[in-house]
Amino acid sequence: MHHTVFDTPVVNTLLRGFSRAVLRLKGWQVQGSLPPEAVKAVLIAAPHTSNWDLPYTLMVAFCLRLRIHWLGKASLFRGVAGPVMRWLGGIPVDRSKSNNLVAAAAAVIVAAQGSLQLVIPPEGTRGKTRHWKTGFYFIALQAQVPIVLAYMDYARKVSGLGPVFVPTGDVEKDMAEIKRFYADIRGRNEDQFSAQ
Repeated sequence: MHHTVFDTPVVNTLLRGFSRAVLRLKGWQVQGSLPPEAVKAVLIAAPHTSNWDLPYTLMVAFCLRLRIHWLGKASLFRGVAGPVMRWLGGIPVDRSKSNNLVAAAAAVIVAAQGSLQLVIPPEGTRGKTRHWKTGFYFIALQAQVPIVLAYMDYARKVSGLGPVFVPTGDVEKDMAEIKRFYADIRGRNEDQFSAQ
């Protein structure tokens, strides 16, 4: 896995302080902590309804001392932005190609030395959608890691880590349980998100 800002000690410390200050100034609270059994995990990033979700997610990750990587559309990584996005933990995904993203992502988690949390929005887009993709679920199942129910509630200005969920293999039952947790959480553009 490539070197990121989360692996850069001095910069990481400075950005943690900066993130705490900005979030406090904006009135946000950060809750939860990563339990020992989830040092390698898939983190659900929900709701994902705005471009603002990425900077807020990065700031929350600094505050919680996470070592995140996240999947982003390949166009974010073009030109000079590419190295910066990778340094911020980004992994480009070419949505136009049919590739086995689940197997590749699971392999990255398994092969990681030390902690690694892979952040995935279940909607697969920040646009309006009523359907959650199950890729995050099958990545966790294949890598044999838990799913951490991370959230960003713009209505209450609270973000953090919720319960740890261990997938059972019964995707329909498990997805219903996961979605129940997100039922009252509101995104920045709340009409674009549904946990139904």
